[in-house]
Amino acid sequence: MEVEGDSERGEEVTQAHVFISGSVQGVGYRQFVRSNARKLGLTGWVRNTEDGGVEAVLQGEQDVIEQLIALCRKGPFLAEVKQIGFAWEEREEQFQEFVIR
Repeated sequence: MEVEGDSERGEEVTQAHVFISGSVQGVGYRQFVRSNARKLGLTGWVRNTEDGGVEAVLQGEQDVIEQLIALCRKGPFLAEVKQIGFAWEEREEQFQEFVIR
């Protein structure tokens, strides 16, 4: 996993697996991610994790994924993001839309 945006990836990679920690549950964080992902034309999913964080898989153009990761660093108004880690991955499946799981 890459932390704080440290990234080395090939141009063919169009998927990022993102992990967000902090006060990110119960503050509209998943809805924030879904709304922004849809506005940017990304597909994938977002869900809460058992440890109190949020996890997302983002598919689309690399520079657009990076835009959403930048937005996720701030999050919605009530969120307090402590850390974002992400890894560039090969796509195993193609998502048709962006959903909350």
